[in-house]
Amino acid sequence: MDIKDKVALVLGAIKGIGKGIGLALANEGVKVALNYFDWKESIDELKQDFAETDVEHLIIKTNLLETEKIQGLVKKVIDRFGRLDILINNIERGGWPVVHGKYVQEQWDLEMATTLRAKWWVFDSALPYLKASQNGVVINLSSIAGITGRSGPASLIFNDGYAAANRGISLLTETWARIGAPHVRVNEIMLGIFKTRHGEKTRGWEILNKAQQESLINHTLLERTGTIEDVVNAVLFVVKDAPFMTGSVIKIDGGYTLGGETVQPMPKGVV
Repeated sequence: MDIKDKVALVLGAIKGIGKGIGLALANEGVKVALNYFDWKESIDELKQDFAETDVEHLIIKTNLLETEKIQGLVKKVIDRFGRLDILINNIERGGWPVVHGKYVQEQWDLEMATTLRAKWWVFDSALPYLKASQNGVVINLSSIAGITGRSGPASLIFNDGYAAANRGISLLTETWARIGAPHVRVNEIMLGIFKTRHGEKTRGWEILNKAQQESLINHTLLERTGTIEDVVNAVLFVVKDAPFMTGSVIKIDGGYTLGGETVQPMPKGVV
Protein backbone atom coordinates (compact mmCIF):
# COMPACT_ATOMS: atom_id res chain seq x y z
CA MET A 1 0.00 0.00 0.00
CA ASP A 2 1.30 3.44 -0.91
CA ILE A 3 1.10 5.52 2.27
CA LYS A 4 2.49 8.80 0.96
CA ASP A 5 0.20 11.68 1.96
CA LYS A 6 -1.80 9.47 4.33
CA VAL A 7 -2.46 10.82 7.83
CA ALA A 8 -1.43 9.06 11.02
CA LEU A 9 -2.15 9.71 14.69
CA VAL A 10 0.65 8.37 16.89
CA LEU A 11 0.12 8.17 20.63
CA GLY A 12 2.98 8.25 23.11
CA ALA A 13 5.10 10.01 20.51
CA ILE A 14 7.31 12.12 22.75
CA LYS A 15 10.24 9.68 22.73
CA GLY A 16 11.31 6.06 22.36
CA ILE A 17 9.18 3.68 20.33
CA GLY A 18 6.32 6.10 19.67
CA LYS A 19 8.66 8.77 18.37
CA GLY A 20 10.54 6.22 16.27
CA ILE A 21 7.31 5.06 14.63
CA GLY A 22 6.26 8.64 13.96
CA LEU A 23 9.59 9.47 12.31
CA ALA A 24 9.47 6.32 10.20
CA LEU A 25 6.00 7.17 8.94
CA ALA A 26 7.05 10.76 8.23
CA ASN A 27 10.00 9.48 6.22
CA GLU A 28 7.49 7.51 4.12
CA GLY A 29 5.65 10.76 3.35
CA VAL A 30 2.88 10.32 5.93
CA LYS A 31 1.51 13.43 7.61
CA VAL A 32 1.73 12.73 11.34
CA ALA A 33 -0.12 13.97 14.40
CA LEU A 34 1.96 13.27 17.49
CA ASN A 35 0.30 13.16 20.88
CA TYR A 36 2.18 13.40 24.16
CA PHE A 37 1.58 14.31 27.78
CA ASP A 38 4.48 13.22 29.99
CA TRP A 39 8.24 13.70 29.51
CA LYS A 40 7.92 17.40 28.71
CA GLU A 41 11.70 17.78 28.84
CA SER A 42 11.87 15.90 25.51
CA ILE A 43 9.55 18.24 23.59
CA ASP A 44 12.29 20.44 22.05
CA GLU A 45 14.10 17.41 20.66
CA LEU A 46 10.81 16.07 19.29
CA LYS A 47 10.12 19.36 17.51
CA GLN A 48 13.63 19.48 16.06
CA ASP A 49 13.59 15.89 14.81
CA PHE A 50 10.27 16.31 13.01
CA ALA A 51 11.19 19.71 11.61
CA GLU A 52 14.08 17.96 9.86
CA THR A 53 11.71 15.55 8.08
CA ASP A 54 10.18 18.36 5.99
CA VAL A 55 6.81 16.58 6.32
CA GLU A 56 3.70 18.30 7.57
CA HIS A 57 3.10 17.34 11.20
CA LEU A 58 1.16 18.38 14.26
CA ILE A 59 2.29 18.03 17.88
CA ILE A 60 -0.53 17.87 20.41
CA LYS A 61 -0.49 17.67 24.19
CA THR A 62 -3.45 15.67 25.55
CA ASN A 63 -3.93 13.81 28.81
CA LEU A 64 -5.62 10.68 27.49
CA LEU A 65 -6.72 9.72 31.00
CA GLU A 66 -9.21 12.59 30.71
CA THR A 67 -11.49 10.78 28.29
CA GLU A 68 -13.61 13.86 27.63
CA LYS A 69 -10.60 15.41 25.86
CA ILE A 70 -10.09 12.58 23.38
CA GLN A 71 -12.77 13.69 20.92
CA GLY A 72 -11.01 17.05 20.88
CA LEU A 73 -7.69 15.39 20.07
CA VAL A 74 -9.17 13.59 17.07
CA LYS A 75 -10.95 16.77 15.96
CA LYS A 76 -7.63 18.65 15.93
CA VAL A 77 -6.21 16.03 13.59
CA ILE A 78 -9.22 16.22 11.26
CA ASP A 79 -9.29 20.02 11.34
CA ARG A 80 -5.60 20.15 10.36
CA PHE A 81 -5.38 17.33 7.82
CA GLY A 82 -8.98 16.61 6.80
CA ARG A 83 -8.67 12.85 7.24
CA LEU A 84 -7.25 10.02 9.36
CA ASP A 85 -5.88 6.81 7.87
CA ILE A 86 -3.57 5.28 10.48
CA LEU A 87 -3.84 5.02 14.27
CA ILE A 88 -0.81 3.90 16.25
CA ASN A 89 -2.31 3.07 19.64
CA ASN A 90 0.90 3.29 21.65
CA ILE A 91 0.00 4.19 25.21
CA GLU A 92 0.62 2.22 28.36
CA ARG A 93 1.53 2.45 32.00
CA GLY A 94 3.54 -0.41 33.42
CA GLY A 95 4.32 -0.60 37.12
CA TRP A 96 7.64 -2.34 37.68
CA PRO A 97 7.61 -4.56 40.77
CA VAL A 98 11.26 -3.60 41.44
CA VAL A 99 10.32 0.10 41.22
CA HIS A 100 6.85 0.37 42.72
CA GLY A 101 6.77 -2.67 45.00
CA LYS A 102 3.42 -3.98 46.19
CA TYR A 103 0.35 -2.52 44.51
CA VAL A 104 -1.52 0.42 45.88
CA GLN A 105 -4.92 1.13 44.33
CA GLU A 106 -3.69 4.27 42.57
CA GLN A 107 -1.03 2.33 40.65
CA TRP A 108 -3.47 -0.43 39.67
CA ASP A 109 -6.08 2.08 38.47
CA LEU A 110 -3.48 4.05 36.53
CA GLU A 111 -2.32 0.94 34.66
CA MET A 112 -5.86 -0.04 33.70
CA ALA A 113 -6.89 3.49 32.74
CA THR A 114 -3.82 4.08 30.58
CA THR A 115 -3.16 0.69 29.02
CA LEU A 116 -6.80 -0.25 28.33
CA ARG A 117 -9.30 2.57 28.78
CA ALA A 118 -7.40 5.26 26.88
CA LYS A 119 -6.84 2.92 23.94
CA TRP A 120 -10.56 2.17 23.74
CA TRP A 121 -11.62 5.81 23.82
CA VAL A 122 -9.14 6.84 21.15
CA PHE A 123 -10.16 3.99 18.85
CA ASP A 124 -13.86 4.73 19.32
CA SER A 125 -13.35 8.43 18.58
CA ALA A 126 -11.16 7.77 15.54
CA LEU A 127 -13.20 4.94 14.01
CA PRO A 128 -15.62 7.02 11.86
CA TYR A 129 -12.69 8.75 10.17
CA LEU A 130 -10.71 5.54 9.77
CA LYS A 131 -13.73 3.96 8.08
CA ALA A 132 -14.13 7.00 5.83
CA SER A 133 -10.56 6.44 4.70
CA GLN A 134 -11.74 3.15 3.14
CA ASN A 135 -8.33 1.67 3.93
CA GLY A 136 -7.75 2.46 7.59
CA VAL A 137 -5.07 0.83 9.73
CA VAL A 138 -4.94 0.47 13.51
CA ILE A 139 -1.96 -0.97 15.35
CA ASN A 140 -2.26 -1.68 19.06
CA LEU A 141 1.08 -1.86 20.86
CA SER A 142 1.06 -4.36 23.72
CA SER A 143 3.43 -6.46 25.81
CA ILE A 144 4.28 -10.15 26.16
CA ALA A 145 3.31 -9.61 29.79
CA GLY A 146 -0.13 -10.61 28.52
CA ILE A 147 1.33 -14.08 27.87
CA THR A 148 3.95 -14.51 30.58
CA GLY A 149 2.19 -12.77 33.43
CA ARG A 150 4.33 -12.19 36.51
CA SER A 151 6.49 -15.29 36.10
CA GLY A 152 10.11 -16.29 35.61
CA PRO A 153 12.79 -13.58 35.23
CA ALA A 154 10.07 -11.16 34.07
CA SER A 155 8.51 -11.30 37.55
CA LEU A 156 10.69 -8.30 38.33
CA ILE A 157 9.41 -6.14 35.47
CA PHE A 158 5.77 -7.17 34.83
CA ASN A 159 3.11 -6.50 37.46
CA ASP A 160 -0.09 -8.53 37.70
CA GLY A 161 -2.27 -5.63 36.58
CA TYR A 162 0.03 -4.71 33.69
CA ALA A 163 -0.07 -8.33 32.53
CA ALA A 164 -3.86 -8.50 32.83
CA ALA A 165 -4.29 -5.24 30.94
CA ASN A 166 -2.08 -6.45 28.11
CA ARG A 167 -4.00 -9.68 27.78
CA GLY A 168 -7.09 -7.47 27.49
CA ILE A 169 -5.54 -5.60 24.57
CA SER A 170 -5.61 -8.78 22.51
CA LEU A 171 -9.34 -9.07 23.13
CA LEU A 172 -9.80 -5.48 22.00
CA THR A 173 -7.75 -6.18 18.87
CA GLU A 174 -10.04 -9.05 17.87
CA THR A 175 -13.22 -7.11 18.66
CA TRP A 176 -12.08 -4.01 16.81
CA ALA A 177 -11.06 -6.05 13.77
CA ARG A 178 -14.68 -7.22 13.53
CA ILE A 179 -16.03 -3.71 14.07
CA GLY A 180 -13.68 -2.13 11.54
CA ALA A 181 -14.08 -4.66 8.75
CA PRO A 182 -13.94 -4.45 5.82
CA HIS A 183 -12.51 -0.93 5.61
CA VAL A 184 -10.28 -0.83 8.70
CA ARG A 185 -7.59 -3.40 9.52
CA VAL A 186 -6.78 -3.78 13.22
CA ASN A 187 -3.68 -5.67 14.32
CA GLU A 188 -1.48 -5.89 17.38
CA ILE A 189 2.27 -5.82 17.87
CA MET A 190 3.19 -7.53 21.14
CA LEU A 191 6.59 -6.45 22.41
CA GLY A 192 9.13 -8.18 24.58
CA ILE A 193 11.97 -6.41 26.36
CA PHE A 194 13.21 -3.38 24.43
CA LYS A 195 15.96 -0.91 25.18
CA THR A 196 13.49 1.91 25.85
CA ARG A 197 10.70 -0.31 27.15
CA HIS A 198 11.71 -2.47 30.13
CA GLY A 199 15.30 -2.62 28.87
CA GLU A 200 18.60 -0.79 29.22
CA LYS A 201 17.37 2.79 28.85
CA THR A 202 14.76 2.60 31.60
CA ARG A 203 14.80 3.38 35.28
CA GLY A 204 13.70 -0.11 36.25
CA TRP A 205 16.52 -1.81 34.35
CA GLU A 206 19.05 0.25 36.28
CA ILE A 207 17.61 -1.04 39.55
CA LEU A 208 18.13 -4.67 38.53
CA ASN A 209 21.44 -6.19 39.53
CA LYS A 210 23.75 -7.73 36.94
CA ALA A 211 22.53 -11.28 37.53
CA GLN A 212 18.88 -10.23 37.15
CA GLN A 213 19.63 -8.41 33.90
CA GLU A 214 21.52 -11.40 32.56
CA SER A 215 18.67 -13.75 33.47
CA LEU A 216 16.32 -11.73 31.26
CA ILE A 217 18.80 -11.73 28.36
CA ASN A 218 19.57 -15.42 28.77
CA HIS A 219 15.85 -16.22 28.72
CA THR A 220 15.63 -14.53 25.30
CA LEU A 221 16.55 -16.86 22.43
CA LEU A 222 18.25 -14.13 20.42
CA GLU A 223 20.22 -13.07 23.52
CA ARG A 224 19.54 -9.35 23.25
CA THR A 225 16.89 -6.78 23.92
CA GLY A 226 14.91 -5.21 21.09
CA THR A 227 15.54 -1.90 19.38
CA ILE A 228 13.27 0.84 18.10
CA GLU A 229 14.20 -0.22 14.57
CA ASP A 230 12.84 -3.72 15.28
CA VAL A 231 9.44 -2.21 16.10
CA VAL A 232 9.51 0.25 13.21
CA ASN A 233 10.15 -2.53 10.71
CA ALA A 234 7.14 -4.46 12.01
CA VAL A 235 4.90 -1.38 11.94
CA LEU A 236 5.82 -0.56 8.35
CA PHE A 237 5.16 -4.16 7.34
CA VAL A 238 1.68 -4.13 8.88
CA VAL A 239 0.80 -0.73 7.44
CA LYS A 240 2.25 -1.18 3.94
CA ASP A 241 2.60 -4.86 3.13
CA ALA A 242 -0.12 -6.81 4.96
CA PRO A 243 -3.42 -5.83 3.28
CA PHE A 244 -5.03 -9.22 4.04
CA MET A 245 -4.14 -9.28 7.74
CA THR A 246 -6.54 -8.15 10.45
CA GLY A 247 -7.22 -9.30 13.99
CA SER A 248 -3.71 -10.72 14.23
CA VAL A 249 -1.03 -10.47 16.90
CA ILE A 250 2.62 -10.22 15.87
CA LYS A 251 4.94 -11.12 18.72
CA ILE A 252 8.33 -9.39 18.64
CA ASP A 253 10.20 -10.59 21.70
CA GLY A 254 13.41 -12.17 20.44
CA GLY A 255 12.02 -15.50 21.55
CA TYR A 256 11.60 -14.56 25.22
CA THR A 257 8.32 -16.44 25.61
CA LEU A 258 9.97 -19.59 24.23
CA GLY A 259 13.22 -19.22 26.12
CA GLY A 260 12.28 -21.09 29.25
CA GLU A 261 12.09 -24.44 27.49
CA THR A 262 14.90 -26.50 25.95
CA VAL A 263 14.70 -29.08 23.17
CA GLN A 264 16.16 -32.43 24.13
CA PRO A 265 18.18 -34.45 21.59
CA MET A 266 16.12 -36.94 19.62
CA PRO A 267 16.26 -40.31 21.44
CA LYS A 268 17.16 -43.51 19.57
CA GLY A 269 13.79 -45.08 20.30
CA VAL A 270 13.03 -48.74 21.00
CA VAL A 271 11.74 -50.04 17.66
